[in-house]
Amino acid sequence: MLGQRMVSRCAECGTRLPPGMDALGTCPQCGTPLHACKQCTHFDPGHRFECAQPIVERIVEKAARNECPAFSLRVTVERDAAPGSPRPDEARRAFDSLFRKPSP
Repeated sequence: MLGQRMVSRCAECGTRLPPGMDALGTCPQCGTPLHACKQCTHFDPGHRFECAQPIVERIVEKAARNECPAFSLRVTVERDAAPGSPRPDEARRAFDSLFRKPSP
């Protein structure tokens, strides 16, 4: 089974942000502001004003820095595919070998 880890990534370039990164700063790779709608947990294009939180007015530029009080830096769960971690195909081979007929 693959491990899991909690990470934040830049919405523009996909760079993994260091743990405890200041949300008032910028991405170390591309310089995009982190305190912006596109970087927020509540950003959802399917909701009114593209935000899952009740906000009174739409923020037009989603990639620009803003002062939204509902902002929370998006954190996602990713699979940890580090070297040495078990691979899915290894588990399948082990399962198949349990029911393999012995060779004559």
